[in-house]
Amino acid sequence: MIHESAKIHPSAVIEGNVTIGANTTVGPFTYIAGDVTIGENNEIMSHVVIKGNTTIGNENRVFPQAIIGEENQDKKYGGEDTRVIVGDRNVIRESVQIHRGTTQDKTQTVVGNDNLLCVNAHIAHDVIVGNHTHIGNNAILGGHVTVGDYAGVMALSAIHPFCTVGAYAYVGGCSAVVQDVPPYVLAQGNHATPFGLNLVGLKRNGFEKPELRALQKAYKEIYRSGKTLAEVKPVLEEMAQEWASVGRFIEILETSERGIIR
Repeated sequence: MIHESAKIHPSAVIEGNVTIGANTTVGPFTYIAGDVTIGENNEIMSHVVIKGNTTIGNENRVFPQAIIGEENQDKKYGGEDTRVIVGDRNVIRESVQIHRGTTQDKTQTVVGNDNLLCVNAHIAHDVIVGNHTHIGNNAILGGHVTVGDYAGVMALSAIHPFCTVGAYAYVGGCSAVVQDVPPYVLAQGNHATPFGLNLVGLKRNGFEKPELRALQKAYKEIYRSGKTLAEVKPVLEEMAQEWASVGRFIEILETSERGIIR
């Protein structure tokens, strides 16, 4: 079903069970097919491909050559009905690829709200991207990666499958991340190592000096105290009673499968 206020270019091809909401525009030579639902006030530009079981929310801008919902590149994938979910107000630049999930994991790839996915960024199968993130040009999020809210993964960086980039973390350009980047941490290099807190990003997002000092203290406990992570955890738990934001450090220490960058 295509809403009467949607504007579809005559050269666009739309086939299958496709729903397009009010005031959405679809540009020339775009191909939309399958079980696709696109919400309201989206701008889908020329030469875009949207396939499979894909849901796109409202007020997104999708630039030319982007591909959303295509089959993933996992050799185990056998055509199962997996999906892609994209939220609201995302900017998806030229040639970005967002591939559908696998039944071996989440069955879906999810991009939240208010994200900027720059030119040729690759969002692989079963990736979870939070809200307000910045994924740079040619950045690669391998399968099963999680990127937390307000995090940044800069140009030409690659995140190894099953790794997490925590909320408010920042991965500098041309980095190779093979272990989890804790929340708030600035990481850079091949292999990526920690370089303190992402203070610029934290200040931009409203963190005040007392909280920043608490996070810096937590960072020093993890990276500079000489303690084991097991010894650090009770210290962080005590700090988290006053500063809930410290709890994000505890969470990644408890859930990390690949260990954190050191």
